[in-house]
Amino acid sequence: MSTSLTPNPKMEYRRLGSSGLRVSVLSFGSWVTFDNQLKDDTALACMQAAWDAGCNFFDNAEAYAGGESEAIMGRVISQLGWKRHHYVLSTKVFWGIDGPIPNMQNSLNRKYLHHSIEGCLDRLQVDFVDLLFCHRADPKTPIEETVWAMSDLVDRGKVLYWGTSEWSADEIRAAWEIAERHHLHKPVMEQPQYNMLERKRVETEYRRLYDDIGLGTTIWSPLASGLLTGKYLEGVPSDSRAALPGYGWLASRLTDEASLDVVRGLAPIADSLGCTLAQLALAWCTKNPHVSTVITGASRESQVHENFGALDVIPLLTDEVMTRIDEVLSR
Repeated sequence: MSTSLTPNPKMEYRRLGSSGLRVSVLSFGSWVTFDNQLKDDTALACMQAAWDAGCNFFDNAEAYAGGESEAIMGRVISQLGWKRHHYVLSTKVFWGIDGPIPNMQNSLNRKYLHHSIEGCLDRLQVDFVDLLFCHRADPKTPIEETVWAMSDLVDRGKVLYWGTSEWSADEIRAAWEIAERHHLHKPVMEQPQYNMLERKRVETEYRRLYDDIGLGTTIWSPLASGLLTGKYLEGVPSDSRAALPGYGWLASRLTDEASLDVVRGLAPIADSLGCTLAQLALAWCTKNPHVSTVITGASRESQVHENFGALDVIPLLTDEVMTRIDEVLSR
């Protein structure tokens, strides 16, 4: 078990937008899996496998499993004994985990942000997070209040960089311009959904933000919640996340016939490259130069090894192969 990160020569470390921070192009996140499917032992094995593959960025959120996801990750990192300066850690705030308490739910007001970061740091067992995301936009709080509060967290040393998740381009630009006008710490990154089936926001809506403000992206759901792995071609497996209580909404999305037809069309391309559908989908995401890192997830260690095997597929995605993929995706 290694406590010091040894960079994988196959791993690319990309700058997070215009910042000087570099993150592994494939990273590891805990959404859905931690606590719901993974307890400490399996989470440790998965995170160590990602670490051994050269992953230096680990993503979490306050709302994941009501805070237990952060607690598991905190315990695992402590047990592994990783050096704090060797890894990049993120979390996200907005939903709240204390129930319907005024000011502490579905908000980005100053009071909520002040309290929530303390809980996040306590559960993660760290003095600061490298990245803090506003998990959604808050239409009830002035963006200016949120920008000032997030900038204050940076000044206080609780956060190194702040950003947004699933904000519109207009909201991101408004936040950036407020920070610019008042000489505050600007939002550096956005965490949007991006995959072969969900492309518009990253490729079209945010297009001008990459050059105009240097926006970085830490994309989530690169496998479309598993649909792009091909495992839903014959229905919903009993051990999948779509079969978890409360995730019925996901099951209907994963059995959409038009999307499954796309997966069937991608299968011959993956076969010709000697890789899995999951590896093809992950490698494809990295081909977008505006993607800083692709957040992967796993419910067992073998999935981590498969996902990070996408590093071998990236060089195989020539212009010709990308054209073949585009033809399938445009059907």
